[in-house]
Amino acid sequence: MGQVTKQNRKILSPLDKKPEDRRMDRPYNRVEKQEAETNGEALVEHLADLRKQLIKSLIVFVLFLVLVFTTMNYWFPYVTKENDLVVFGPFQIVKFYTSICVTLALGLSLPFLVHFMWQFVKPGLNSNEIRFLGFYSPAMFLLFIVGVAFGYFVVNPLSYHFLMNFGAMNFNVIVSAQEYVHFLIMTTIPLGLLFELPIVAMFLANIGVLRSETMKKARKWSYLVIAVLSALITPPDFISQLMVLIPMVLLYEASIYIVKRMQARQMAAQQAEAVTTE
Repeated sequence: MGQVTKQNRKILSPLDKKPEDRRMDRPYNRVEKQEAETNGEALVEHLADLRKQLIKSLIVFVLFLVLVFTTMNYWFPYVTKENDLVVFGPFQIVKFYTSICVTLALGLSLPFLVHFMWQFVKPGLNSNEIRFLGFYSPAMFLLFIVGVAFGYFVVNPLSYHFLMNFGAMNFNVIVSAQEYVHFLIMTTIPLGLLFELPIVAMFLANIGVLRSETMKKARKWSYLVIAVLSALITPPDFISQLMVLIPMVLLYEASIYIVKRMQARQMAAQQAEAVTTE
């Protein structure tokens, strides 16, 4: 028993290990320690930069929130479009005003938030990624605004009046303010996101994932997916779904053309580089 205890103590004691074993167990050498300290300092610097950008984003959002709340009486008729809406109690008034002000403030501050996040991630990108994002980010924002405007001025009023007239045949229709805002958001924001399809196609083509030939072969299935998405994000009426389906089909065809042009440009650049190398 004493011998076993002595052997265990011998194994467990660091002093009984051979010199080469002790060298293998050391946590860091001098170079590794300096690298760890450098990585730690870089991580702290990145976190501090992220914190700064988040604080700036929060300040911009709060400023827009105050601006939207104080000017509510000026822009509110453009949101409701002078439709007859009702609210059920004082708490719904507070909830409605809060939700609509936060949504508008977030939408107005979105370009600034994207810019601040761009400033954070820009140092970690290479020149090609910086050029790509710097060129296409304004196009993405513009397409989003075009999609939201299309939903606000075209899809929303036509689908709203169609459904109201359809329901008035058999019911006395009363629309709450909360329900109307939900309907307005569902007919604007998803369209803004769907209008980003050409930019997504360009990005996938730029990294070599998507080709125009593949998009042409998958055209029928893509149209089916677009039809399903149009039915999901729009009110359950044929007019709204058709008005979303047609622009999405046109955007898909435009994406095929854009990807084809990008492929031709990339091929020409590769050929020019090969000639220069020879």
